[in-house]
Amino acid sequence: MRDWQCVYRDSLEYRAEIVKAVLEDQEMSPVVLNKKDSAYQFGTFEVLVAPEYIIKAIKIINDEIKFE
Repeated sequence: MRDWQCVYRDSLEYRAEIVKAVLEDQEMSPVVLNKKDSAYQFGTFEVLVAPEYIIKAIKIINDEIKFE
């Protein structure tokens, strides 16, 4: 997991989980990394994927996922 890259970052956990679920449907095995500080409530949630899925994941995120 050392080489995994962040393909999505958001301050809202539910959005990161939606992105994770969409990528899981494509069999990419993404993970959500919680970088939010529990005491001060700032920071982000990151969705990470293996290096071989970076381009495909970014394309799916840009083309198929819209948050209004």
